[in-house]
Amino acid sequence: MRKNNKNFVVVLLDYGILVALLILIVVFSIASKNFLRSNTIFTILKQVSITGITCIGQTLVMLTGGIDLSVGSVAGVSAVTAAIFLKNYEMAIPLTCLIVLILSLVYGLIAGFCVTKLNMPPLIATLGTQTSLRGLAFIVTGGLPVYGFTKAFGAFAQGTLFGIPYMVILMIVLFIIFIYALSKMTLGRYLYGVGGNEEASRLSGINVTRVKMLAYGMSGFLAGIAGLVLLSRTSSGQPAAGEGYEMDAITAVVLGGVSLSGGEGKLHMVIIGMLLMGTLTTGMIMCGINDYVQRLVKGIVLIVAVAYSEFSKKVRNRIIVTE
Repeated sequence: MRKNNKNFVVVLLDYGILVALLILIVVFSIASKNFLRSNTIFTILKQVSITGITCIGQTLVMLTGGIDLSVGSVAGVSAVTAAIFLKNYEMAIPLTCLIVLILSLVYGLIAGFCVTKLNMPPLIATLGTQTSLRGLAFIVTGGLPVYGFTKAFGAFAQGTLFGIPYMVILMIVLFIIFIYALSKMTLGRYLYGVGGNEEASRLSGINVTRVKMLAYGMSGFLAGIAGLVLLSRTSSGQPAAGEGYEMDAITAVVLGGVSLSGGEGKLHMVIIGMLLMGTLTTGMIMCGINDYVQRLVKGIVLIVAVAYSEFSKKVRNRIIVTE
């Protein structure tokens, strides 16, 4: 294979997801004449701003070769915890947010402890955390939504700066911070190193346990932020809130090119995967596709994303070998 052809194939593998996003936009624009309106665009951005924050944490974990199924439950229990603090104890908003985020960090660290110290597979550790926290959310609320707290908390989700919602700005700021951290800071090198070759990283002096604990802790912390934003948007602490976020996050991250085996992927590409999932969901709703079909389509997209990830890895390895 000629060098120019190899470069073209690599670029196509890297940015094929962007082509898929553009095709999806064209299809939904034809199917619904209201799709390209500004209201729809802002609806998509608001929708992905919550799951997008969880995508950042999911990326950190997956770069180490792990996976976090608990992000949706952490977001849900964080939302109901904040709602209870605001309504029942009339706590100040800053104090409420601080306590909830500390608890979210602890939830993530518990999952990280199970993975690193108890040697549990990440899938099982985070599945157990997911189930436990979802149960906790239903226990503390009695299965009922918590509402009636100060309306000032909802001002964040309703506010805008130069027409851009605050929640979207928050997501963008977080992406910028972590894109910089992964590309320019020691944290990024450690995460990629642990995911690429854990034993080599350990022999080179990297504290693998600390790196993994940090990844899971940050994933929980970011899921807590997502839960607070969700509560601000809905003004109601629902015990089932955040359900399915983990699958949307995993799909978006894999679509963005992050390897399930760890050590590969760029956070800026995850943004495209996130936008694709948001566009897909909003487009199906506008076309009148029911929820059951939406779940089917999302499941198929996840399977295709994983298959594409494995296929692209094999092609890259073949190109490297032939060079």
